[in-house]
Amino acid sequence: MSFRSAGEIAAQICRKDVSPVEIARDHLDRIERLNPKLNAFVDWHPELVLALARAAEKAVIAGHDLGPLHGVPVSIKSSIDVAGHRCETGSRSRAGRVAAEDAPLVARLRAAGAVILGVTNAPEMLMAWETDNLLYGRTNNPWDLDCTAGGSSGGEAAAIAAGLSAGGVGSDGGGSIRVPAHFCGICGLKPTPGRIPSTGHFPKAGGPFALLGVVGPMARAVADLQILFKVMAGWDDGDPAAAPVDVREVDEATVRSISVGFFDDDGRTPVTAETRAAVGHAVTLLSESGFRVEPFRPDGLDEARERWWEFFGTAGGMMLEPEFRGRESELSPILREFYSWTKTAPAHTGQSLLAAWLGRDSVREKILLQMRKHPVLICPVAAVPAFRHGEREWKIENKTVKYLDAWSYCAWFNLLGFPAAVIPMGYSKEGLPIGVQIVGRPWEEEVVLAVAAQLEKARGAWQGPALKFLS
Repeated sequence: MSFRSAGEIAAQICRKDVSPVEIARDHLDRIERLNPKLNAFVDWHPELVLALARAAEKAVIAGHDLGPLHGVPVSIKSSIDVAGHRCETGSRSRAGRVAAEDAPLVARLRAAGAVILGVTNAPEMLMAWETDNLLYGRTNNPWDLDCTAGGSSGGEAAAIAAGLSAGGVGSDGGGSIRVPAHFCGICGLKPTPGRIPSTGHFPKAGGPFALLGVVGPMARAVADLQILFKVMAGWDDGDPAAAPVDVREVDEATVRSISVGFFDDDGRTPVTAETRAAVGHAVTLLSESGFRVEPFRPDGLDEARERWWEFFGTAGGMMLEPEFRGRESELSPILREFYSWTKTAPAHTGQSLLAAWLGRDSVREKILLQMRKHPVLICPVAAVPAFRHGEREWKIENKTVKYLDAWSYCAWFNLLGFPAAVIPMGYSKEGLPIGVQIVGRPWEEEVVLAVAAQLEKARGAWQGPALKFLS
């Protein structure tokens, strides 16, 4: 039951084939059995979940109009406000902080009928591509407990991949939805900034972070990403990047008329052979499905990587410094490590920040002009699949790939503000999942998800982890 998609669960509840209470109990049972090994959830209240499920069941019995997620159990990253739940962002400085009200996106999920299970683990202040903190410890990958589930939405990815949740919400400023989705073998969408309101997220997406940081859906199927996206998308006054862009329908003929570009190496950071194979598999499947797919790597990606760090690393470190000041010794080891990286360059002056901002706009224009020919791109998510806890570098094609460089395939698109989805498309020689990234132009999430859906259809049914640790 737990590996049914969110859409399937909602349809079965609507037909009265299964009750919301049965679904809730099943997921709560899996949390009880699996979470001690995974450490994905950090705050959940079974009696509250069952009360919400009973209310959903009464609505079905009474014949009320049901939303697209009626009775579907979902989870939320613990950096997003969920009324009555902890929103600590993995930091001792926020320990015990309980949200007084729902973030807008959470309120929209509830209005669509979703049952909120609880909140999931994240690294302190979200500044890592793995999930570990001094409040709750590390989250393990359901495919291999010795490997990370990724970060910063690692708890969310692990919960969804293991069937603890039918879907949920993460956030992404440099790959934090896409890398965990890739590591855990699920789907994720990083939308255009402002498409889904980031209001109620901590750290707040303001200033330079408003160009990079987004919230977005995570699930086991592309169709579920589409449902979650439609429910959560829309203007909110609290998001500085918000724009009044309605969700649009994209017909299959329009999608198939789009030229797709692909590349499997950026010329700077090599990827594993299995990652190349996953991209190649995606290209073959799209070509066989009638898409025009051509080799294409935009010029300017390395400049985008450098500009991203000027915002995420240098400016981000400056923005978070008030949280760090005077308590550096109390920070989690991975946050201290990140903080040390931000100090390798001098703090921004007004002039340097202006130059970074102008440089960002220039490279964005340059790449958008090139994408007039290929409005959709297929490329790797990261240089490596899920790594073993504590690893910081990898040898690929006789080159040492450092920790920060491994995720540059994601960071470009945060800097540029492009939507990007991830779907599983292969495996490493160790049997770990490998995703590919489907990238589009700003405000064209519908196109990205439509291409992803066609690719998923050609790939076949989702295959989850064997959960060998239960035996």
